[in-house]
Amino acid sequence: MGTQPTLIYTHCHLYYKDYTADWDVMMARAEKAGVRGMVVIGTDLASSREVCALVQSYPQLYATVGIHPHDADGVADDAMQTLRELVTTNPKVVAIGEIGLDFYRDRSPREEQQRVFRMQLELAKSLGLPVVIHDRVAHEETLALIREVGVTRGVMHCFSGDLSFAKACISQGLYLSIPGTITYANNAMLADVVQGIHLEHLLVETDAPYLTPVPHRGTRNEPSYTLLTAQKIAEIKGVTLEDVARVTTMNAGKLFGIDLWDSSGKLAYRIRNALYLNITSRCSNHCTFCPKFEDLTVKGHNLCLDHEPSYEEMLAAIGAPDDITEIVFCGFGEPLIRLSLVKQLAKTLKERGYSIRINTDGQANLVHGRNILPELAGLVDHISVSLNAPDPRTYQELCNTPYGADGYAAVCQFIAEATKHIPTVTASAVTVPGVDIEACRVKALKLGAHFRVREYEDVG
Repeated sequence: MGTQPTLIYTHCHLYYKDYTADWDVMMARAEKAGVRGMVVIGTDLASSREVCALVQSYPQLYATVGIHPHDADGVADDAMQTLRELVTTNPKVVAIGEIGLDFYRDRSPREEQQRVFRMQLELAKSLGLPVVIHDRVAHEETLALIREVGVTRGVMHCFSGDLSFAKACISQGLYLSIPGTITYANNAMLADVVQGIHLEHLLVETDAPYLTPVPHRGTRNEPSYTLLTAQKIAEIKGVTLEDVARVTTMNAGKLFGIDLWDSSGKLAYRIRNALYLNITSRCSNHCTFCPKFEDLTVKGHNLCLDHEPSYEEMLAAIGAPDDITEIVFCGFGEPLIRLSLVKQLAKTLKERGYSIRINTDGQANLVHGRNILPELAGLVDHISVSLNAPDPRTYQELCNTPYGADGYAAVCQFIAEATKHIPTVTASAVTVPGVDIEACRVKALKLGAHFRVREYEDVG
């Protein structure tokens, strides 16, 4: 498989006898596939003890402890004390799980399942640990108990609900773990969930030794097949495998504390097949919908800058990529605030044969006190301007421009003027609730620009 991006496999049962004969070879395959972190799941007291012992010998393995709903019947209250002791004596325990409800098999009475589930939710909350949830044909009951106890950190393992239920789980603070069944041809509902939910809410797994993905379906499942799950997610979402691996590894790190995500600040960062340049944190506006006020990551890249980079620093960060479609000036700041650097870099990169795009708020002429667009002619192939509103009042409410009423007028003038100097001009609008997107489209077309809708709360 060659060198692969780093993946964290969030749900497996590697203590099963299925893996005894070829353990070392299997683990080598996982490493080759890029699976460098694995969460091994306990399902009763015996397996939880076994998992805790297993993970001590392998730095890439982490444990959960818990009682599966199949085994809930007759569980005594003092079992919670045993689980608590396993957590407090084993630092590699990262969650309480696999816990939940299974109203499909009903191997334990439903009342018993709910009693044991509630106790374990309360245990996780008291320990400050996330939960790994098993939910089969019990969506409403599972989520109701989670809400009732007040648990807001966890993962819905092997997610099996529809898009509406997925959004309800996310609103409770839960991640969705996508299994190898995403590769099955008849799993349209899960594909709809993957398509409709941002990567920032997804994890990857295969539930080995169960639910083996295509093309290995019908054989024993194993950790290396997590790569197949990630590849299918990338295909459905129209992103790269690297994007899926980077974001889901960040997600697993946030949830389980598994530190395999590259959290270093980025000057140049890839999303899909484009390279983005992060040259400033300064911005003309203070937009109400901008996510940087809560989180400085974009598709798994940390965009926190400790200083504004120089021309030489940017060239070193860019390197000489030969597999990208364009280079984009776009971080969490307004790139045209640093106009001189933009022009200097764009000239060099154009000479190297790259296509150049700038994402901007369209207020550079106000910032610099002159029409700067003629200075970009011949250097920039595409400029995307954040229109965001059909009128000045809405724009001011959303974007908090320091230029008052002049701000929106300047953006509109900038878009119209850009069509004279730059080959492709796009005006965009974010689907903030209450914004008339169709009116924004009409405005953009009147200004002579293309129009693009940007999904609310989806950055990158």
